[in-house]
Amino acid sequence: MAINVITTALPEVKIIEPKVFNDARGSFFESFNAREFAVQVAAGFEFVQDNHSRSTKNVLRGLHYQIQHPQGKLVRVVAGAVFDVAVDLRRHSPRFGQWVGVHLSADNRRQLWVPPGFAHGFLTLSAEAKFLYKTTDYWYPEHERTLLWQDPALGIAWPLDREPVLGAKDAVGVCLAAAEVFA
Repeated sequence: MAINVITTALPEVKIIEPKVFNDARGSFFESFNAREFAVQVAAGFEFVQDNHSRSTKNVLRGLHYQIQHPQGKLVRVVAGAVFDVAVDLRRHSPRFGQWVGVHLSADNRRQLWVPPGFAHGFLTLSAEAKFLYKTTDYWYPEHERTLLWQDPALGIAWPLDREPVLGAKDAVGVCLAAAEVFA
């Protein structure tokens, strides 16, 4: 196996660590292997879209999700570092409203699997961060929803050293109590 899978406090959200092969010439690792993903992480998912993203220090994006056409996301940082967050929005879940945060960086090569039914967001920790992420459904802006990043009901411990830089939709997200969530 070319990956090590770590279960988080939200068991469906997984950290994937690749096994890196080093020698005098450099290093190699598999960034994605569909067979190992299905066996070790989550079966039954097909990735249909690859996205590239770049953010500067202290940019906070999210917490985004799509009620219709819910997306699973496999997130990888290829330059810099972020604090990546997933929030369980499945009302029937015993962990509804709980979150997990993971440091992802180009140095640790970790990936985070955020399945459908969860909101996703991140805070950029380095001067710049570049991401690659795969999704299990396409982006539909008309179906996108945003939770308020600082909702006290969530209590996310963002590692902020000053006010974050927010996009318009992130500044006006809704609190969990008023959010449209998954059944």
